[in-house]
Amino acid sequence: MTQNNVTVGASDDARSHGRRKPRRRRGLKITLSVLLVLVLAGGGTAWWFYSQLNGNIKGVDINKALGTDRPEKLPTSGQNVLVLGSDSRAGDNKGLVGGDVSGARSDTAMVVHIPEGRKKAVAVSIPRDTLVTRPECTKKDGSTLSSAHRVMFNSVYSIAGPACVVKTVEKMSGVRIDHYMEINFAGFKGLVDAIGGVSVTTDQAIHDTSSGLDLVAGTHKLNGTDSLAFVRTRHGIGDGSDLGRIGLQQQFMLALLSEVKSQDLLGSPTKSYKIANSLTKSLTTDSELASLTSLADFARSLNGVDPATMETIMLPVAYDKIDRNRVIAAEPQAKTLWKAIRTDSTIPESAKKSPATGG
Repeated sequence: MTQNNVTVGASDDARSHGRRKPRRRRGLKITLSVLLVLVLAGGGTAWWFYSQLNGNIKGVDINKALGTDRPEKLPTSGQNVLVLGSDSRAGDNKGLVGGDVSGARSDTAMVVHIPEGRKKAVAVSIPRDTLVTRPECTKKDGSTLSSAHRVMFNSVYSIAGPACVVKTVEKMSGVRIDHYMEINFAGFKGLVDAIGGVSVTTDQAIHDTSSGLDLVAGTHKLNGTDSLAFVRTRHGIGDGSDLGRIGLQQQFMLALLSEVKSQDLLGSPTKSYKIANSLTKSLTTDSELASLTSLADFARSLNGVDPATMETIMLPVAYDKIDRNRVIAAEPQAKTLWKAIRTDSTIPESAKKSPATGG
């Protein structure tokens, strides 16, 4: 999704690589999660602050909440992780998120599929404005939330919590979700500030009063607050839709990863601590991953995955015929995509085409 006339990166090599392979871009929140577990897997410099960081992590017992009414776990299905970026208005997030809306929403959602053998990975972004069928769920207070049709995907989190989001994704995809990771805006801001900012280059000016972003064309070093505005911008670029923002988020990751790599973070215990502390304070996982030990073990199991081969795909969607401000899963592309994820097989190029973006 490069239709936005925005080039983002810390180097010309990163930008040219993005043009040659536009689908191989890292999704926003998965990068934060993967960076965390890589830092924790780094060895001796990480474990001296184990107790404090371990206490930061929050866990959700997804298996208990969902019970047995779930897709079958196939022997060759690899690993599937649902990664959410939340815009909670609580705690450190207060003031980072614009508007007067209370509660929290899932601003970014990705199903990350790590095939058997763990040599590559693919992330499927689900647009927040996608209309879905929400299954019957148990809310945090133990009450039952009845099933509903044509609800916005990002509303599921705010109404019923993470377990219901997992159940909704499993119902719409047929994919068994093995793990859950959630990072809020405060964690993202802390990461960018900890590494000293990220450089982005825009080919056109961006003026978005909603996100607060105001950039002239050119190269800019963004701090954490400005980076949040950049990845949340939708009105200041492209067609003003959430679909354009997904592309912008993916482009930003090229710059972020390049900056992380150039600083040799694993060689700096102080910087590693700052990054890990900001992330763990903003991290929620399924109960199986809710400790440094479990996260580090999971990270080590991913050592064979080359980030350069990670492919990011947006769930194929079409504009809804009733409400043009919403999208629906495009068929048969979506079914073909989810089947390939379920069966750990190659995703056909036809399953990556989205009518809403014209390709």
